[in-house]
Amino acid sequence: MGRYVPPEHEGLLSANQVSKKHALGSRARKSAQGILTVRFEMPFAIWCTTCPKPTIIGQGVRFNAEKKKVGNYHSTPVFSFRMKHNVCGGGIEIRTDPKNTAYVVTEGAKKRDTGDDKEVEGAIEIRTEEERERLRSDAFAALEVKVEDRRQQTTDKSRIEELYGAKDKDWEDPYAASKKLRRAFRADRKARQGREKITEALRERMGLGIELLEETEEDRRRAGFVEFGAQKAEELRKELGNNTRAVIDPFLSNSKSAILSTRPPIVLRKRDAKPAAVHSAENTTKDDITTNETKQPPFGLVEYDSD
Repeated sequence: MGRYVPPEHEGLLSANQVSKKHALGSRARKSAQGILTVRFEMPFAIWCTTCPKPTIIGQGVRFNAEKKKVGNYHSTPVFSFRMKHNVCGGGIEIRTDPKNTAYVVTEGAKKRDTGDDKEVEGAIEIRTEEERERLRSDAFAALEVKVEDRRQQTTDKSRIEELYGAKDKDWEDPYAASKKLRRAFRADRKARQGREKITEALRERMGLGIELLEETEEDRRRAGFVEFGAQKAEELRKELGNNTRAVIDPFLSNSKSAILSTRPPIVLRKRDAKPAAVHSAENTTKDDITTNETKQPPFGLVEYDSD
């Protein structure tokens, strides 16, 4: 639609045939070799074996892959998808596996082992065509399989009946069961909100900008091994506080030294020779000062020096 076709070719050839182009454009540039460029999505996580360091390619990552038919499984074709890892430039090839309805990594990488491929108890086993043919030809093998299937059926039936009975017992009274669940939820919610308040208060007090995890039993056990010296620190704080108040406030002490310690010290300077009258006046002043200092002030009073 919308492409020009000459009148002599109209109705006989399409626009792509006239221009000698493929309908898929550049995606089919290797169509002569049987290769088609498609968008391939990684079906599972794989490890790239070409990268110098272990590099994982996650599930769902998309690549431009070259799709090519490489064989058949009975009448089902087997396709290979070859792509290039943009980190190291190495090639990765993944093929379809119609026999097991899966994908197989054949080159450049290996599948990540997540443990999902391990057999699970109670899983349904899918027999291959060879096993089915053997069961058809061997009557004893078919009888053993039937006996095993009947035993497994009996076990599964009893387990299902047990589960149904437990469910009916738990929900015999829906109101009581719902009330029990809501009560447990409310208690858990209040405890959770209380822990959140304590954590938020700790963050504000310590000025932390990070998320704090809840305290665990291991944290309590390790904190118990540390001695912070709380009792000694409290005694030292009280002693320092009492000493500071005694020095600042003279009313808290009856000792002479505590009261006199608040006064500025008297400095006596040595002067040159002066007349006798001046010396006698200085001696008289010193005697008066000494007499005044030796007098103990009354209890609860403070002496104030004049300017």
